Amino acid sequence: MLVLTRKPGEGIIIGDNITIKIIEMKSGGIRIGIDAPRDTKIYRQEVYDRIRQENIEAAAGWDMTDLDLLSDQLAGRTLKK
Repeated sequence: MLVLTRKPGEGIIIGDNITIKIIEMKSGGIRIGIDAPRDTKIYRQEVYDRIRQENIEAAAGWDMTDLDLLSDQLAGRTLKK
């Protein structure tokens, strides 16, 4: 993990098209701004963790036979029983 010290107004460049700027530091919190292409997904960590957990739970409820049937239907094929 890279750890940097930044002051308000300073930033960090990630790759060629993502900029992170420190906007403000006050009362134990830091406001940051992120400039990135619109198609770049940006989540707060707690939101991302919740999405991952819900996806894991949703995937656990599927039966492989159901997934095979769905896959065949999406591919335009019919499954012979």
